[in-house]
Order: sequence, then C-alpha cells, then structure tokens
Amino acid sequence: MISRIDLRGDALPEGAALRALLPRAEFDVEAALEKVRPICEDVHHRGTAALIEYAEKFDGVTLERVRVPAAAIEEALAGLDPEVRAALEESIRRARIVHRAQRREEHTTQVVPGGTVTEKWVPVERVGLYAPGGRSVYPSSVIMNAVPAQEAGVESIALASPPQREHGGLPHPTILAACALLGVDEVYAAGGAQAVAMFAYGTAGPDGCPPANMVTGPGNIWVAAAKRYFTGRIGIDTEAGPTEIAVLADAGADPVHVAADLISQAEHDPLAAAVLVTDSPELADAVEKELAPQIAATRHVEDRILPALRGRQSAIVLVDGIDEGLRVVDAYGAEHLEIQTADAAAVAARVRNAGAIFVGPWSPVSLGDYCAGSNHVLPTGGCACHSSGLSVQSFLRGIHIVDYTREALAEVTHHVVTLAEAEDLPAHGAALKARFGWKVPGQ
Repeated sequence: MISRIDLRGDALPEGAALRALLPRAEFDVEAALEKVRPICEDVHHRGTAALIEYAEKFDGVTLERVRVPAAAIEEALAGLDPEVRAALEESIRRARIVHRAQRREEHTTQVVPGGTVTEKWVPVERVGLYAPGGRSVYPSSVIMNAVPAQEAGVESIALASPPQREHGGLPHPTILAACALLGVDEVYAAGGAQAVAMFAYGTAGPDGCPPANMVTGPGNIWVAAAKRYFTGRIGIDTEAGPTEIAVLADAGADPVHVAADLISQAEHDPLAAAVLVTDSPELADAVEKELAPQIAATRHVEDRILPALRGRQSAIVLVDGIDEGLRVVDAYGAEHLEIQTADAAAVAARVRNAGAIFVGPWSPVSLGDYCAGSNHVLPTGGCACHSSGLSVQSFLRGIHIVDYTREALAEVTHHVVTLAEAEDLPAHGAALKARFGWKVPGQ
C-alpha cells in the first residue's frame, strides 16, 4: 500500500543527494505555464466576457455576472448549519488571536547623533484571495487568507472561488458564509488561472474587479502556474503544490495516530504526500498494518487516498536514529511536520525546515488545518527551506525612512564620496559635495 525507503546502515548523503532519495510528487508548474498563458492574456483583453466563457468551459456553468450579489452572501450565512457556523467562528477567533500578535511596530534607530533610520510597516492596498473549490470545498482557506490580511490592515480585500454548477453558478455556500462571517463582501465566481488573471489585470464594467497588488491562497497546478506567470506584476504568497505531511516518529509513537494522520493528508488529492520517517521497523510494520482498516472506514478511498499512498510521493523511510531522522525531514522540508517522539518538544526545536511543526501526539495536522490558530497556507515541495507560511507579515511592506541633519551628513560625506568613486559613480559623491559647496567636509 505504501513503499519503503531504507536509509539505514550507510552514512546519509548531504544536500541535494539526500533530497533525491526522498519521495516527492511530480508537479511541473513550468509545463502548465504555457497552457495558462493564453488564458491569462484572454482575460487581459476580454475581461468579464472571458471569465464567463471559461466558467462554462471549465466549470460547466453559464454565468450572467461574475461578482456574487450581496444577497447571495447573506443568504448563505442565514442557511448555514449552526454547528458549522460555531466551528467557523471559533476558527476565526483563534486565528485572530495568533495573527494579531504578529503585527509589526514602527521602529526608529539612531545611527549617529542627528542621523536616524525608521522602519515603518505599510500594508498592501488591495489583495485578491483564492479559495479552491474542486474536489473539496475549503471555507477554512477563506479564514486563513482573510484573517492575516485584515490584521495587517489591508483596506481592500476580494475573494474568488470557482462557480459550482449544483449551486446555480455561485461559489459553494459555505465559502460565501465564511466570507460573510469575516466581513468580506467582494466575492467573485471565478476559478483557476482566470481568477488569478482577473486579480492581476482587473476587469472593467459595473461588476468589474479592480486590479490587486497581491494574490494569495492555495489552488491546483493551474493556479500555481498563473501565480508564476504574474510574479513581478503582483505579489504572491507561494506556488502551492500538492499537500504534504511528514511524521518523524520513534518506537513510542502510537501507530493508530500515525496512520490516521497519514490518511488525513492523503484524502486531499491523489498527489498528496504522506511520509513517515522512523528508526523503528516495528512502528513501520504496525502503521502499515493499521492503514487498511482505517482506510476501509472512510471515504475518498479509490480516487484520492489509495493513489496518494501508493504514489511515488509517499513512503515509509527507515533511518538509524532520530538524529538521522532530523536530517531527513530537514532535507524534505515538509509543509506539515509532526514530531511523535520521546521529548518531542526538544526534537521539534532542532528542526530547521518545515512549513509548520506539530509537537507530540495531541497536536495533529488536522488541528492546524482548522482551529489551532496557526495558518494552514504553507510552503510545499521543499520550499520550506526558504519560504514561510502565510502571516500578517506577508501583507506588509517595510519602508525605511532616512532622516539626517546637516551635521550628521557632513560627518559621513567623505566615506560616501570614497565609496562612490570606488564604484566609478562620481555623480553619487557629487550629490553630497554639492550640499557643502563642492568641498568634502573634514578634508
């Protein structure tokens, strides 16, 4: 059901050589880029008309308008199951607690007497959020995108989610209800690359979408490719690939828990990755034995879970010890990393590369997906070695404000002139000399 990779015995290789031994899904964004390019440019030139055409082509719905009426958002909230509403409200409450604490304060540093540099943090003006609506519907992603943007102080927030044929061409009602709970009233029935293009270029007309400065949110390969296409024109969070879980576990881990957590990620997508790294062959055997009955008791087995667990992206990796296991999970750089070992907090503290770390048996990834307060929009495909998950910081720009007096500038002018001449940029130095009658102070 799930393959094994035995890395015991020999010394582990370094860097890329170790990464090459580890399972990973094939996710060719570059190939998809060529397919989304004409879609994006079509939206650029034809705007809403193109969006309506692609809704019929890709989603099987005929739209009269792309923007969701306010009444539909209100109706979705009114019709929401009370228990689902309570769960969404608690998820929002906890996310706000965590993300509000991430706000950045303006800070002024006195470099020399009379010379200061202030760093102030300014939110982007407008963001477009994307909530997937393919195999599953993710109101939780609405929360994970909207809350940090709101806590950062973004003034204009819009959301796009694919139109659903069974809901009259509107996004899923739970998506709309989540928007209502968050106060996001600008919502568009648009999915895939065309939604990203709508945000990047904007569309005209009374129901048009003004262009955004930034687009965030998970999606399929077409969304990832569109984000790559527009990088440089707009800011993005990450090119999200298939979801991943890695579990670093020793003999003391409960195989029931580990198997359940691997399955929980496998149910997302046939390309989802489920990886167990352990120094215990006995645990590996017990987890593999536990998978079958748990899979038999759930849904999405043939179309998602089994293809995911049997795919090249999933495996049980055997190592000699937890030290070696840490090297493996750092090389892998998982989106979600669970630590189920003795002294799990100490082991977790040694991890360098992960989108989010879940410590011990009572902090499963599913908690982070919904109600931990953390963000679940995280780097995939090994990008955790250089990128972070979505946060308030994602929506802020740091701007330096330089304020020097005449005396403070005079004190450092000779250094600036020297460096400018060393770089053969004499006009840079002349810009300072001009302020002092072309005579360098102190010389």
